[in-house]
Amino acid sequence: MISSLYAALLALLIVWLSLRVITMRRAQKVRLGDGGEPELQVAIRAHGNATEYIPVSLILLVLLELSGAYPALVHTGGIAVLAGRLLHARGLLTENLRYRILGMQVTIFTLIGLALANLGYAAYSGLRSL
Repeated sequence: MISSLYAALLALLIVWLSLRVITMRRAQKVRLGDGGEPELQVAIRAHGNATEYIPVSLILLVLLELSGAYPALVHTGGIAVLAGRLLHARGLLTENLRYRILGMQVTIFTLIGLALANLGYAAYSGLRSL
């Protein structure tokens, strides 16, 4: 399945972001939370934001693929999700507002696109079964 590729890459992104949080907590001797450390707060939000948006993106991507969508459409959705999440993480971690905004824009528009594509395939499938 094509979506497996993007699920794996996005899982690695989440792991990388998680390891950043763990490393910072150890270095700053923070057992729980952020200890009031601004850099750790940013790392926690970068990880949290990824875990908030990636699951629904992957669900939509997998459902689109299972609906029989063209492989190019599934790849386009997967690349867009990955690009959006990478841009957003970079923007947060480097305090680059342009990357952060662009990452969110790509993510939101991709979610809308995947949702609409799924609606389209669901409607087409429903019409075919009549």
